[in-house]
Amino acid sequence: MLDPRSNAYAAAAAVVALDRFTKWIVETRVSLVDSYHVIPGFFDIVHTTNRGVAFGMLDNSASGWQSTLLVVLSLSAVVLLSALLWNPRRLDPRSLWGFSLILGGAAGNVFDRVVWGRVTDFLLVYIGRYQWPAFNVADSAIVIGCGLLLLDLLRPKRQAANVP
Repeated sequence: MLDPRSNAYAAAAAVVALDRFTKWIVETRVSLVDSYHVIPGFFDIVHTTNRGVAFGMLDNSASGWQSTLLVVLSLSAVVLLSALLWNPRRLDPRSLWGFSLILGGAAGNVFDRVVWGRVTDFLLVYIGRYQWPAFNVADSAIVIGCGLLLLDLLRPKRQAANVP
């Protein structure tokens, strides 16, 4: 059995690999005008790109500094999370997996920003004419990781007894 540090980095690497694989499939097999109805009225596979941040914010900005700033901030997050996971014994299991998923998701998206200057999104959830912005596996991992961290924060902690 691997130690917790190896498990954490392996989970992050698995997220990056799955993210790259699914993006490659979409980039090579789905055109920018195609839409595959997986669950009609609720879930489609599409092919969109995003140069901005979460949910397409700042996607239309023509500023060159924006891309550089996004890459620097994303790389900083990857370094910070990698350092945090270096000593995993200080983290409880839920936080460990949460940070691992966030690391994998951040690394997957920063790879796209550095190599192509954009992120490919392809999962589209909607009900009628109301839709959530398209997202990808890396985004999903980040959201699930944040959810695990929130659960950990909301879980009651055991307090040590005041012993004189």
